[in-house]
Amino acid sequence: MNPSHQSLEHGISHQNLKRTSCATVLTLAYQSLGVVYGDLSTSPLYVYQTTFSGKLSLKEDDEEIFGVLSFIFWTFTFIALFKYVFIVMSADDNGEGGTFALYSLLCRHAKLSILPNQQPTDENLCAYDASAIEDSEDTWQSSFLKLFFKKHPRFQKGLLIFVLLGTCMTIGDGVITPAISVLSAVSGVKVKISQLHDNYVVMISCVILVGLFSIQHYGTHRVAFMFAPIVAAWLLCISGIGIYNIFHWNPQIFRALSPLYMLRFLKTNGIEGWLSLGGVVLSITGVETMYADLGHFSALSIKIAFTCLVYPCLILAYMGEAAFLSKHHYDIQRSFYKAIPEAVFWPVFIVATFAAIVGSQAVISATFSIISQCCALNCFPPVKIVHTSSRIYGQIYVPEINWILMCLCLAVTIGLRDTNMLGHAYGLAITTVMFVTTCLMTLVTVIVWKQGIIKAVMCFLLFGTIELLYISASICKVPEGGWVPLVLSCLFMGIMFTWNYGTIKKHQFDVENKVSMSRILSLGPRLGMVRVPGIGLIFSNLVSGVPAIFGHFVTNLPAFHQVLVFVCVKSVQVPYVCENERLVISRVGPREYAMFHCVVRYGYKDVQQENYNFEIKLVAAMIQFVQVEDEDVPQVPSHELSIDGENLSVDGLGVSAHTFNMSHCNIDGHDQESLYKYESLKILKAKESGVTYILGHSYAKAKKSSSILKKIAIDLVYAFLSKNCRDPDVVMNLAHTSLLEVGMVYNV
Repeated sequence: MNPSHQSLEHGISHQNLKRTSCATVLTLAYQSLGVVYGDLSTSPLYVYQTTFSGKLSLKEDDEEIFGVLSFIFWTFTFIALFKYVFIVMSADDNGEGGTFALYSLLCRHAKLSILPNQQPTDENLCAYDASAIEDSEDTWQSSFLKLFFKKHPRFQKGLLIFVLLGTCMTIGDGVITPAISVLSAVSGVKVKISQLHDNYVVMISCVILVGLFSIQHYGTHRVAFMFAPIVAAWLLCISGIGIYNIFHWNPQIFRALSPLYMLRFLKTNGIEGWLSLGGVVLSITGVETMYADLGHFSALSIKIAFTCLVYPCLILAYMGEAAFLSKHHYDIQRSFYKAIPEAVFWPVFIVATFAAIVGSQAVISATFSIISQCCALNCFPPVKIVHTSSRIYGQIYVPEINWILMCLCLAVTIGLRDTNMLGHAYGLAITTVMFVTTCLMTLVTVIVWKQGIIKAVMCFLLFGTIELLYISASICKVPEGGWVPLVLSCLFMGIMFTWNYGTIKKHQFDVENKVSMSRILSLGPRLGMVRVPGIGLIFSNLVSGVPAIFGHFVTNLPAFHQVLVFVCVKSVQVPYVCENERLVISRVGPREYAMFHCVVRYGYKDVQQENYNFEIKLVAAMIQFVQVEDEDVPQVPSHELSIDGENLSVDGLGVSAHTFNMSHCNIDGHDQESLYKYESLKILKAKESGVTYILGHSYAKAKKSSSILKKIAIDLVYAFLSKNCRDPDVVMNLAHTSLLEVGMVYNV
């Protein structure tokens, strides 16, 4: 078996989250601290400093600090607690969360699709949950929205662009979070060593960031056991310091929890108060991670960790810092570190640095996961995905993205050099992602949950208004650092949309230029050439029919394999596909042609199989298909067709159990007791002779009649991406000794 599927740690695999004991839930809640809450828990390092970085200043009556604290408390409560913990986390896609999970739910229930090679049989997947979709009655609102999207394909494309916008902002978050977290933590050293130049702070931060990105290929599982204790220690530290500051400096700070102080803050400070909200929103950075990491834990464990530890600790930390600032109006720069009692400064500084690294690691890992999902949904060029752990589910490393992120992160750190400017950039990125989630949740409420439009609109107005308020404040900070996520999102949006567009056009070309069955039949069983021993796997994007590239083989090659299999590896709009549902086998032409079609289905979060494991499973599936096709042969239960290491055991080929070793197999090809037995032996003998992977090295080119915009997209951007991305043989880890590539031009 693929090591990525073996011995996944309990509580990490999505398959182990259905029935869990109380002790398991509490263990998962503890583990989630290090993975889910690293980013959110380090926000106090820079929230107040960024909020008061503009013209807004503290006055003697403390109205400003009380107003800001009131905004932090109620934003944290409404968005983090009510929206994400109580509502959004209920919208899971087979236990998975995140922007793509919401979009996947909408695609299945509203019959939307961004994948061109989908089949009606995909709806029979157990993860698809088609019965639940059919059994639930549509309301007139859900029916109207489904019909609206069906009649207006442009709105389907618009929804995809909207989802990609949120995804690109999340990737931008992966650039900004390590920069602001590490720089904010390291800059605290200037509180004790004031003569230290900013250049040295930036240099130390860059060294830490380079080290962080350089160890990604080892996988986080080697040090993950330290993440939860670090974050737990950090939360307890800042909450303890918060309690100390509250009672030492200003016990009256509890009055700021009244929402009246928010209104008084905006009324007193006007436009400056509104602009300062771009810093307040940084208090909820990382809440999207709670939902995105739903598949690694359980919803209950994440909720327990947040409500019982994270929420109270962070509120106490913000209240304590506000109490300190109410008596130290001129200590706003690095106020977090200045509020730490002298006796515990250095221990807290060390814990803060480690917590910042843990928070950065969580965002980097999330970015790898997002890129992997985008590749699966044909929204990003193929990249090499390395599974760094044989035990922990979902631990991946993407080399290209890792080094791109590192370069961008260093550029942002050195270029901006200021946590305030980084904060402005950060605020716009996270508010955009949260608003995308709110919009998708509104559609899910009506289309998936079949709730009334009034309830959905009320939730949208409540949360959407708050988020739009913060977005408007963050947009005004574009000249002061807010341009960073805009540039990054436009860059990644251009890549994703162009790649998706080019992939769809290539698929349309494949469909329009399929080899007709009449031509195949006219060639005869030998296809007009010598059939040599072995299995030939011809890869294409077609789920049925014979791809155009096969015509090149028939025309130019004098010999071909005795068994031909047209393989289509595709993704479906569910997070996972069960192993017994992965392969779909069909026959191409008459039996004597020995030609098959195999569709290999993966979910957008699935781990792809190792090649040799795939070969064995493919042969087993083909034998089962041949058996079912032969009505005279009693059906062999699936458990009697088993795979063990390099041995394929098939009960039913003879009078007794018959085991075929793939390396040392002696098959009597003249035994023709039945067509099933004969063809099964033929397939096994072909497997013994070897498997050849045949790939089409395609080049997309816009037609001469195409518009200038299309020519730029296909001939320049798509061609550049195709040339510089990973080749299919590298992505699928194919050995060059068993690989055959044939070039072909697609005029799209």
